[in-house]
Amino acid sequence: MKVTRIAYSDKLNAGKYATLDEQARRLGRVRSMVWNQFGSVAGVGVSDRTVRDKWMADGTAASFGVPANAWKETVRDAVADIRAHRDAAKVEVRRKIARRDLTDAEKKHLYTLLKRDRWTDDPMLRRWMRQCWKRGHSHTTNQIIIRSDKVRTYTLTNGGNVWLKVPGIVARESIAVPLNTTIAPERTLRLILRGGRVEVHHQIDDQAMKSSHRPSGDRTIGVDKGYTEVLTDSDGRHHGTEFGEMLRIRSDELKDRNARRAKLRWVANTAEKRGNHAKADRIRRNNLGTVKKHRQDRAWKTRVRDTTYRAVHAVADDAAVIVAEDLTRRISGRSLGKNTNRRLAAWTKGVTAQALHDVSERRGSSLRLVNPAYTSQVIPGTSTLGRRAGDRLHCPHGGGVVWQADHAAAINILERDGDPDISLWTPHKQVKQIIQERDRQRSRLPDQDSNTAGQCRCGERIIRSDQQ
Repeated sequence: MKVTRIAYSDKLNAGKYATLDEQARRLGRVRSMVWNQFGSVAGVGVSDRTVRDKWMADGTAASFGVPANAWKETVRDAVADIRAHRDAAKVEVRRKIARRDLTDAEKKHLYTLLKRDRWTDDPMLRRWMRQCWKRGHSHTTNQIIIRSDKVRTYTLTNGGNVWLKVPGIVARESIAVPLNTTIAPERTLRLILRGGRVEVHHQIDDQAMKSSHRPSGDRTIGVDKGYTEVLTDSDGRHHGTEFGEMLRIRSDELKDRNARRAKLRWVANTAEKRGNHAKADRIRRNNLGTVKKHRQDRAWKTRVRDTTYRAVHAVADDAAVIVAEDLTRRISGRSLGKNTNRRLAAWTKGVTAQALHDVSERRGSSLRLVNPAYTSQVIPGTSTLGRRAGDRLHCPHGGGVVWQADHAAAINILERDGDPDISLWTPHKQVKQIIQERDRQRSRLPDQDSNTAGQCRCGERIIRSDQQ
């Protein structure tokens, strides 16, 4: 396994940054051309080498104004992005196939066509792909890809920080970039230019890091993604409990900041309409910039990742197998109010999904995904749908029994692992029908006839309201 590390430039002078920025802008035009020409059905089955040969033959490459290695690596990276964009759409199409009333042989045939990128031969697959795969465009103009054999590093003093030699716009000329690290980056590099600073993204082998990590546990644990915390496990423990407060503070900060910027933008536009262009330019230059905003956004994302990964590591301390809900599903349902919806929009479940994958693979645990439908509404140990009120789940049979909803969901997620009737892609309506049918069958069992009215059948694992 490889992990990505980021090194930053240290006191890079403005002239060098301007040269790199111009190179990134020209390469951005190359990236945009790849997306415009091959980011749709026309690009299915097209490799980066095909694009390179075509542009070199028709003379298009001569207009780029950058060395050949630079634009070729950009083409390779853009084609890989298009392929990843297309593969993401295939996930939803596979779900459509799974929900379709077809024989196993027909489903296998469709899966094969989808895998081999021959879905254009089947009208139904073609229609589904066009629904799920929207034509993409690229507006990225701040990245430079450096091939591994073009990477040159050196140090001025023994044990000092590393300097990176970056190929410039002119062939056989390089730009020396001082870095803030003593570890020389290797392999193919991705340079991202932001706010006068260069980020050097590079990959390192995780084998040495893996051997130094604390071992994973030996149990099977279910986890549920929360809003006030990162994860709740099937033992009832909450991990990353500061997550909800972080979301609340960040959401409110964004609301206030965007309101102030909107007012300043209105003032600038009003001044420009009245002919006061100097005032409008001053406001846009001094009050509506994006350097500080982007710096705050990067710091926020770093905090989210740190909190999320620490929570997942805490679960992996006890788990050889982690059972989690499929976090690729969209958040849907009724509106919860503009403030809650705004915070849910910042709900970083994608970071949690990535953390679960990375940590489990790095520490040798196994990650299993299950269908999340109704996991937070079923009373654990039964097939009874409870009454949800906030973060509590009330048993409909009375008796004052109430579950913490996230804890109940984690237990249900653990119990759903290996369920023969509910697969990962079973539609939620069908999941509800299965749960209700199981509840009806359970209520007809002989040992349930002695239950009096209002008595709970939740078993021994209950949390009563007076214990909350």
